[in-house]
Amino acid sequence: MWKGEILVSDIFRADPRIDKDLDRPEKDSRDLSDSDSRDYALIVFRPRCIDAAAGVLSVDRETETLRISNDSRGTCIAGICHLSLTMASHWEEFYTTHLPPTDFEDNRILLKEFCDRHNKTGQRIVLITSGGTTVPLEHNTVRFVDNFSAGTRGAASAEYFLEHSYAVIFMHRLKSLEPFTRHFSGQKFMDMLELLDQGPNTTITVKPDSVDVLAPVLASYKNAQEGGRILYVTFTTVADYFWLLRAACECLAVFETKAVLFLAAAVSDFYVPSNEMPTHKIQSGAGAPTIQLQLVPKLLAPLVNLWVPHAFIVSFKLETDESILIVKARDSLNKYKHKLVIGNMLQTRRQKVVFVTKDSSYEVVLKREEILNGMEIEDPIVSNVIASHSEFLKTHQY
Repeated sequence: MWKGEILVSDIFRADPRIDKDLDRPEKDSRDLSDSDSRDYALIVFRPRCIDAAAGVLSVDRETETLRISNDSRGTCIAGICHLSLTMASHWEEFYTTHLPPTDFEDNRILLKEFCDRHNKTGQRIVLITSGGTTVPLEHNTVRFVDNFSAGTRGAASAEYFLEHSYAVIFMHRLKSLEPFTRHFSGQKFMDMLELLDQGPNTTITVKPDSVDVLAPVLASYKNAQEGGRILYVTFTTVADYFWLLRAACECLAVFETKAVLFLAAAVSDFYVPSNEMPTHKIQSGAGAPTIQLQLVPKLLAPLVNLWVPHAFIVSFKLETDESILIVKARDSLNKYKHKLVIGNMLQTRRQKVVFVTKDSSYEVVLKREEILNGMEIEDPIVSNVIASHSEFLKTHQY
């Protein structure tokens, strides 16, 4: 039995009879039984056998997959052979029309060094995405579309993953909440300090009643930093996020099943195409502008099928209508074939979430006394994700 992936753009050059216009939503199939099988094995992704390409090509735009299967006329040793292909789709077009962030190469080097170092020790690793992406309305950006995410879930979760000895790549929105410093935002940190002005010997100390609050957080921070167990990477725009996420996945692929992707960032659903964006600030004197938004492509498909196919991938689903939450979560699992969706309601996301897999669902809820004692929902969320990852590792070894 053969199973692997190749790019549609490469299979198309093999046979000019195949219709290259795949933008229509319906399924399509073509008989390729007369074609040379070698043409269809040119760019096979992780090949195990290349005996089998002649057959019927099926195109499913909804799931962004193609499938070739040869019938009884074929010569595949296994009888019926399935060749899974990943469609060259809207997400690839997005990369070709949006430049990477200016510090992209620096970040890519940092990501590779971090991953190489931790892979040598056989350590588990998690990529946490956190905070919201912006959608610029001008190339020289003054105005942009944003969302309300402050990065609370991602920042808190990073601390709990570190407690469980995971190496952490914390990919977050610039100026959103970060692990450890999130506890002391605004004036809170300044209120914990005392200034002792003695001329050239001025000192700053922590107030005695704040030591018990600051000390454990500082100790955890120092442990993570000095052990080189956390890497901070920042994004601002949705294009930044796309480029950095792919770069991170390229480095994480070597971890295979030991990698977790904890995709907690609030990624924009809509964007303004780069070629439709004005260069300079939109002038109000011309009246209210009409802005045409397009759907941001979903990256779960290439994540699962191409970039980190062996990783334990967790996505999040936020809704305001509880009646559709589990349905939407399971639809996502069925479409993209990743491992877990964590669903939450806007109104109760700090106290309750629901874990949805392809076979089951269950709630994780904080009790009233746990909330009063300062427990965060991210603590049991991370514990449950790690338990699921451990079970996954037992049954998925490559």
